[in-house]
Amino acid sequence: MSEPASDTPSDAATPVVVLVHGAFHGAWCWAALQAELDRRGVPSIAVDRPGHGASTEPKGDLHADADALAAVVAKLDRPVVLVGHSYGGAVISQADTAPYAKHLVYLTAMVLDEGESATGVSATLPAVEGPAARLFRRRDDGMLEARPELAPVAFYHRCPPEAAAAAVARLEPQRAATMKQAATRGRWREVPSTYVLCRDDQAIHPAAQAIMAGRCGATVELDADHSPFVAIPDQVADILAGIVAEVSAGLVDPR
Repeated sequence: MSEPASDTPSDAATPVVVLVHGAFHGAWCWAALQAELDRRGVPSIAVDRPGHGASTEPKGDLHADADALAAVVAKLDRPVVLVGHSYGGAVISQADTAPYAKHLVYLTAMVLDEGESATGVSATLPAVEGPAARLFRRRDDGMLEARPELAPVAFYHRCPPEAAAAAVARLEPQRAATMKQAATRGRWREVPSTYVLCRDDQAIHPAAQAIMAGRCGATVELDADHSPFVAIPDQVADILAGIVAEVSAGLVDPR
């Protein structure tokens, strides 16, 4: 798992924001948000899940993704705020990141409990309609991909057109097993958490997000699409900077 990152200060008491991308993306998707975090003096690292972005490792399943994240966090050896986008929420819930994870942030993301899979939970929640409902396509080789002609509407419809086009060009397949494998942990039961609900999301229905947000300690709503880290990175950075400040001050109480 590669670690494109902003420079981090030596103060080990300052939590590092660890950004975990969702399906079909890579660490590249966090660039605008990291620039905003840099401006606020908040250290961050964006990780590539195995086989995605700049990673040369084989693509894995949910457990492999979570194990790779846990290894990155252990190497940091300092407090972290984990941010999972979309499928990345399943990864931060599954990863064994104790004792480093001090807060989990689910950015329009899946919040899984032990025994649940992303596909299984999605089947019980309100579903999006229109083009996004046909977004995913399973290939004969067991890979899942996003249809490039539908991705702009589903993922980036409120993002700058040039940024959306660049992102679509970088999307890549991932193993279908990531969506079907059951979680063995629900770390949101042990670690303080915040859900960032995006009211204009065309990929995960806002009503579905609201149900998953009920598992978290706090909910923040944004008037945003599925990719607020591209569309409104300043607002996402403000939310994360506030959480980091609270963790730093020891103000986040365990659930």
